[in-house]
Amino acid sequence: MSTGAIIGLVVAVLVVLVVLVFVVRPAMQRKRLRDRFGPEYDRAVSHSDSRTAAEKELAEREHRHSEFDLKPLSPSAQESYRRHWAGVQAKFVDSPDKAIADADRLVTDLMAERGYPTEGYEAQLSVLSVEHARTLEHYRKAHDISERQEIGEASTEDLRTAMVHYRELFTDLLERGAAPDKDREAARKERKEKTDV
Repeated sequence: MSTGAIIGLVVAVLVVLVVLVFVVRPAMQRKRLRDRFGPEYDRAVSHSDSRTAAEKELAEREHRHSEFDLKPLSPSAQESYRRHWAGVQAKFVDSPDKAIADADRLVTDLMAERGYPTEGYEAQLSVLSVEHARTLEHYRKAHDISERQEIGEASTEDLRTAMVHYRELFTDLLERGAAPDKDREAARKERKEKTDV
């Protein structure tokens, strides 16, 4: 093979590599972000000036999220939260507005125990979007209804809807924040032993 042919081959390979870097890499990044953020990816893109800016923001959320010391919940903490949630739901019949406020507070407490920051609604949305993007819209809707309730613009049916939305996020936070499988299995066994007695 002549020197010219070798140089031509090397240049062709370099061109292909450059194309891969500038075309394939962003496509792979886009797919990864879409898979990770689900509907939140589409929301970020629609609320941004450009897809690139939205993807940069989502990548920044991932980076901020990685800096938190998120902890799984112990089986006893999970059980305690479940009991508290059952109490909040039972309170809804007699006092829907108080139950909604308690649901919001319980979700915030659960976030704090897991290690999420809890100061500021927008900051909460941003950080939750990394692991809980699929239930984030429930949180937005519940929060919106809760704010309308504070100014007297939410019906009892709205409050019931908010309760359902809070429950979705609560369940996601509780289940995705569970202790490793070994600990969950031990907790199941312990609960079974208590009920068998």
